[in-house]
Amino acid sequence: MAVHHDSAVGEQGPGGDRETAKPTKKAPVKKDSTASASEAAAEVRPASAKGSAPAKKAASVKSPASVSKAAAGQPKAESRTALVRRARRINRELAEVYPYAHPELDFENPFQLVVATVLSAQTTDLRVNQTTPALFAKYPTPEDLAAADPEEVEEILRPTGFFRAKTRSVIGLSKVLAEEFGGEVPGRLEDLVKLPGVGRKTAFVVLGNAFGRPGITVDTHFQRLVRRWKWTEETDPDKIEAAVGGLFPRSDWTDLSHHVIWHGRRICHARKPACGACPIAPLCPAYGEGETDPEKARKLLKYEKGGFPGQRLNPPQAYLDAGGRPAPPLGAG
Repeated sequence: MAVHHDSAVGEQGPGGDRETAKPTKKAPVKKDSTASASEAAAEVRPASAKGSAPAKKAASVKSPASVSKAAAGQPKAESRTALVRRARRINRELAEVYPYAHPELDFENPFQLVVATVLSAQTTDLRVNQTTPALFAKYPTPEDLAAADPEEVEEILRPTGFFRAKTRSVIGLSKVLAEEFGGEVPGRLEDLVKLPGVGRKTAFVVLGNAFGRPGITVDTHFQRLVRRWKWTEETDPDKIEAAVGGLFPRSDWTDLSHHVIWHGRRICHARKPACGACPIAPLCPAYGEGETDPEKARKLLKYEKGGFPGQRLNPPQAYLDAGGRPAPPLGAG
């Protein structure tokens, strides 16, 4: 996940993540518009535990010519029913491409997850994962972190950026947990958002991944992609959450968030999406905003689909079984 999240520096994503749509030639359209996203994704689905690493089968579509009429632009008057069907089909396709999708923050308990999520504002999950081992080794409980010397915590958190504000948040939320919740992270939204540095986005990350309670994580990648796919035109995170939530069963919300965020990080980039390597190109009204040549598009892929390690130092076994590689620890290169 899932993810640039809210913290003391505010409920916002990274400042440099914006879209730059460059006009390119649209893909040739076949008369036969029955080509499915499943066919387009044939070369991109990751290997199972029995197969080869996904890095060896980098995401690609057979050719731009295989993209259906949907890629040339969604009809202006798409009905609500058609939108729901298209949105759910996109999620099903992404679930096949990323069956091992998971929150990309390392954590062993709810306390570690809420702290890591707060720290992930304005930085990458990878940088947080490289920083938190030292933090949790020295302060394993809310009581320990609540009593910590701020200067010592600041020094540990320095690599994550905005380390003074983040130090105030994690010490502050630890004090609230110790004093008001018996040292336990609460499992209710209304309680979580009372913690310093925790807003709805962080709360849903914790609820969905530590407590198994469905929630939509509207981070910068999620916002960008759902607008690119014309699921909503809203720009306010709360309104995006409501609009997208209405397209899916509540039980799908947490996994949907992982699928969208993973796709935004690996293939559907902000400035130059890898359209020619996208498994859902036939369903995307923005096809052609990025590189459509399959070979050139494959060079734009990031993380395991581009042959690079993921963001977690200790990823789930399912990810490793699928050929994913763990990230290196801080200072390892």
